[in-house]
Amino acid sequence: DSAPRRAFVDAWERVVLPAQNNNAELFMHDLVIRGGTIADGTGTPRYTGDVAIEGDRIVAVGEVPGRGHREIEADGLLVTPGWVDIHTHYDGQALWDPYLTPSSWHGCTTVVMGNCGVGFAPVVTGREDWLIELMESVEDIPGAALSEGIEWEWESFGGYLDALDRQSRAIDVGTQVPHCAVRAFVMGDRCLTETTAEEDDIATMSDIVRDGLKAGALGFSTSRTAVHRTKDGAVVPGTYAGEQELYGIARGMQQAGHGLFQMASDLGEQDGDLRWMTNLSRDFGVPVSVNVFQGDSDPTSYRRVLAGMAAADAEGARLSAQVSGRTAGLLMSLDGGLHPFQSKSAYRAIRRLSRAERNAEMRKPEVRAAILAHEDRPLSAQAKLLLQGWHKMFELGDPPNYEPPRSASFAERAKREETTPEALAYDALMAQDGAGLIYFPLLNYSDYSLDPSFEMMQAPNTHFGGSDGGAHCGVICDVSLPTHNLAYWSRDRTRGSQLPVEFIVHKQTMGTASLHGLADRGRLAAGYRADVNLIDFDTLGVDMPRIAFDLPTGARRLIQGARGYHATIKNGVPIYEAGEATGALPGALIRGPQGQPTA
Repeated sequence: DSAPRRAFVDAWERVVLPAQNNNAELFMHDLVIRGGTIADGTGTPRYTGDVAIEGDRIVAVGEVPGRGHREIEADGLLVTPGWVDIHTHYDGQALWDPYLTPSSWHGCTTVVMGNCGVGFAPVVTGREDWLIELMESVEDIPGAALSEGIEWEWESFGGYLDALDRQSRAIDVGTQVPHCAVRAFVMGDRCLTETTAEEDDIATMSDIVRDGLKAGALGFSTSRTAVHRTKDGAVVPGTYAGEQELYGIARGMQQAGHGLFQMASDLGEQDGDLRWMTNLSRDFGVPVSVNVFQGDSDPTSYRRVLAGMAAADAEGARLSAQVSGRTAGLLMSLDGGLHPFQSKSAYRAIRRLSRAERNAEMRKPEVRAAILAHEDRPLSAQAKLLLQGWHKMFELGDPPNYEPPRSASFAERAKREETTPEALAYDALMAQDGAGLIYFPLLNYSDYSLDPSFEMMQAPNTHFGGSDGGAHCGVICDVSLPTHNLAYWSRDRTRGSQLPVEFIVHKQTMGTASLHGLADRGRLAAGYRADVNLIDFDTLGVDMPRIAFDLPTGARRLIQGARGYHATIKNGVPIYEAGEATGALPGALIRGPQGQPTA
């Protein structure tokens, strides 16, 4: 009530407030991205505009007159939401790597792990190594790295989430309750030997899944493919679990009130899985998502699967497929986990040498001749396909070519060049000083074309998946899919049709986020999370994959860098600029579905 105070208030009302109302530049946003080409995640046409951010939220998109404490000039850049990758296996890495590389290098601001039924919770004390061995066998993640990197602080799935929550991280991570761990926790050694679980077993599993979802899991995952095996060669727990067990788990999901039922499956028995998937989804109100690829044994089966899913949806179920924008391709290398000469006695004699020593030996003509010499070693049908499948082997090249013509296969080249496929493979592996890569497109390439991927990507009940980030460290590196999809399908593809930028952006932002109920991200609009990529679309691309020895204990993994990301922003904070990490760690653990924001 003092005179000075009254004078101050009078001056504020007469001078400052009118100026503030009439001069928008006095209003300061935390960050404004100016003049970029906006693909907002909805699939609608691109437009030029600004993005204003305050805290961890977008507050305006379009024309933003107010200035920001920091402004980024985006003229000539593509501005998109951060990518949401729903199929990763960072279950261990998330406990020691705040950046979850390589995913964050490729513009991912959210990843979902715990897929395919494998994970690290719940766990009985003393059985931790069993879960590590299972993850190593199924997902090819070095067990030594997992043993060194994980500090077991939990028994329940909720305890595992708490351990994840204590870690600082650059991007958001969500996870799922894994069937293998749940079955082992409840049934002990019976989890492998008994297909049919007892009624009490099912009830306990149902409760564990319900509690895991209530603690913050985004879903439940299982594996029903014969490809996934333990180190002793048995199918993983739950592969042939009876329908009553699956329905019991769905009942727990229903009680929790949310959650995706994710599955890796062979979809065998004339796609018999579709019947119980339909019943489970319809009767318990649970969405089901399954990985779908084209296989050489039945190249058109994916069409039947997608048609069956569409029919199930018409009956009240919610079934969808996770599909990939390129092949499920193996990468063969001398430092990796697979290559054509690994069983040759002449190669085995030098395989434990250092890289430099091995390369020196392999350059010797007599060593080359010995390795290329024929050996009458019995090989299984699968080993023969992988080690001598010359019709499906290609030199990957730099930059990588993920859609090579059949004429580029070693089998076809050998005919033209009057040499042997083995010699071509040898030279490919020795390229780049022994770091060369052979590309073996195992799935989605029956016709030597990515047209099946093109077809699956556009099907109405599909979501982009298949990156397997963090997994298959010695033979697969598909973590670059978000970058590859945008660069290749919207710009570079010449062997067939392309796809619009807006379509690709939508499918790996809103499209993937929606599968797990993450309605607060994947779109550039007021109220949504400020997860943003600024991309130089003309230079966007993927680097040559390479082997790195940077996991705990110096264990190996295949990694792949990206080009063209001007900046990646997570929760309003730049985490990468010009390809370099800023050191900021604004990410967090996601607990449960996230509601759609209000502007």
